Amino acid sequence: MAKTQTSDTNLTIQVKNLSNKIYGHSILKDSVLDRAIKYFHSLGYLYKERDKYSVELAALSKETENVSEEEITSHKKKIVQLERDLRAEIDDLDVERKEREKHLLILCHDIIELCDGGLFEDNNRKSAQILATIQLLSPTEGKQIATANEQSKPLYKGILCLRLLDRLCLSDVILDSYIKERLEGIPAEQYNDFSTINPEAYQRFIDEVKVPLLMAALLQDIGNHHPDAQLLLKGEDGQQDPHRMLELEDRKALLQINYRETVRYLVEGIGARVYVGNSKPERELFNKAERAKLLFIKRLIKSSINPKQSIGNLLKVPQIYTSMIISTKPNYNYKLLPKVYQVLNQNAERGSCSQIVVDALHTLTGDFPLGYGVVYIPNDSDGRALDRYEYAIVNRLYPEKRQEPKCRIASRNLTFINHGQDIVITNDNNLNFAETGKKLASISKERLNEILELLASNYAERQKLDLLPRCWHPKDYFSIKDNQKLWNK
Repeated sequence: MAKTQTSDTNLTIQVKNLSNKIYGHSILKDSVLDRAIKYFHSLGYLYKERDKYSVELAALSKETENVSEEEITSHKKKIVQLERDLRAEIDDLDVERKEREKHLLILCHDIIELCDGGLFEDNNRKSAQILATIQLLSPTEGKQIATANEQSKPLYKGILCLRLLDRLCLSDVILDSYIKERLEGIPAEQYNDFSTINPEAYQRFIDEVKVPLLMAALLQDIGNHHPDAQLLLKGEDGQQDPHRMLELEDRKALLQINYRETVRYLVEGIGARVYVGNSKPERELFNKAERAKLLFIKRLIKSSINPKQSIGNLLKVPQIYTSMIISTKPNYNYKLLPKVYQVLNQNAERGSCSQIVVDALHTLTGDFPLGYGVVYIPNDSDGRALDRYEYAIVNRLYPEKRQEPKCRIASRNLTFINHGQDIVITNDNNLNFAETGKKLASISKERLNEILELLASNYAERQKLDLLPRCWHPKDYFSIKDNQKLWNK
């Protein structure tokens, strides 16, 4: 497939920019991640010293012999002084805190503006575009998978969380009092029309539920970039692969560090918005709402560690899904992505997440993730299977059947096209299923090689592909601007 254009559509540019603003690295050091790393390094030493003296003091206090009052008093004085130094440092950083909070808030509103159209169908269409674009921009082969996917994961997970929230509200399974209160009596069957029934209440719902949920999703793993966590991930020499499988004890330690430092960053590094104005009643209401939002974010992050049936599933289930679809692990296998719900269902069976929430996400995404390259056998006008296969890309949420993805055709008559129609690919036509492949069992190797030569982008790729592929890798196809219009009618 010859590349004739390498520029991007506006949507692709927006998605790339959002990913960069969240977990990107630049000279300006102004992404969410860069700001957090700077904060961790600014306060890391003081926190570590204070915690060290606190541990030593606790140990001394338990001893009854050979410990003088002077030693205990000395440790207490040291801790008091370190607390003062910390408070002074935090005060000095308050301007930066406000800037970080403002940056994160604007970013969340930008994301919601891009993926929310107000109406339920628009929300799903726009979100499908972004999720598929992230997948299509992500490498599926080679050495850059982990690095690229680490940057993309927070945005992908955040949008999934928003759409899962919608699904749960529609299913009337939201039990969390904070969220239920802000639905303002809208019944589940009318949630689709929330934005038109009560626009003001819907805007409050965005500000007080959707934005905090998105913040929780973007910050959930920020503590992994604290120096203590990076030491575990990269080793003393900083040369170890941070994406390798850690030993059990190291994994436990990393989870503890991530949670502690994420919450600390949320509360002290981001904090609540500051009221601007002169009205005391307004100030009190504003501060109460901001404190409630901060507590909601903290509760989401905390309960996601072991959610069981709690609201933490709203973060945990998309986190597990995203960790496999936009994976950073060495054993990443693109062909196996449609099996993601086998893992999620196993997690639910073990009680580590809610089956109800897993099923809700499954209804939303189906088996085949957005942006996935599906290989299918087309039918002729009489409904008979033809002696070839073609390519398509998953481009819609809410498939009628979970195993039958809604797709945009990417090739016709063994030629790549950028103006294909939308189709539903059934099990009988999808080469992901072994039984379907038997329909082409009578085709000669020569014919299969001929098909592969026409649909593979280069000889090296043809060498690696199966003669009868279960899926295809659309990244090269999507790198051409005209092929990025998968959602145009």
